[in-house]
Amino acid sequence: MNTITVAELARRIESGAKPRLLDVRSAAEFSQLHARGAWLLPLEELSAAGIPDELVASEEPLYVLCRAGSRAGVACEVLGRLGVKNPVRVDGGTLAWEKAGLPVITGSSGVMSIERQVRIGAGAFVLVGVVLGWLFHPALAGLSAFVGAGLVFAGITDFCGMGILLGKMPWNRRAMACAPGVGTSVAQ
Repeated sequence: MNTITVAELARRIESGAKPRLLDVRSAAEFSQLHARGAWLLPLEELSAAGIPDELVASEEPLYVLCRAGSRAGVACEVLGRLGVKNPVRVDGGTLAWEKAGLPVITGSSGVMSIERQVRIGAGAFVLVGVVLGWLFHPALAGLSAFVGAGLVFAGITDFCGMGILLGKMPWNRRAMACAPGVGTSVAQ
């Protein structure tokens, strides 16, 4: 998988390049903050039917952003399998893009990031498992062990099933404008 730093991408932009940017975060995250000119195609919606022809047909690099870089890596692998010729993961994602002072569009969706939702959800499951194990039966603490194992798996593989599931929840798919250049609405 090809990767580029935000600094290198910024140098290319300064020299006149007009990179194709694809953001694979949820619609709610995108509406809060995204790189100017980025298209939105959430990771959980990547499929052969959902990729616009202009993304597949071009030989130009397609720079893929998420919040910090891990979802973009997964998306690059999927895009490659779907026929996109040159997907490139942007190391550090939108956080690094904003920190580098590159142009962003800000809004307010009122929804917290998927990463934060995962931390809250996992913490709640662990707490419930401990309390249930303490109050009713020690075997119920197995819920906490299951969540812990899931977090270890997510850390090792960089694949978070809970994050993908949360990305499909209605509050993360709120109404927003059409993704620039793609022409498909992600409004719900």
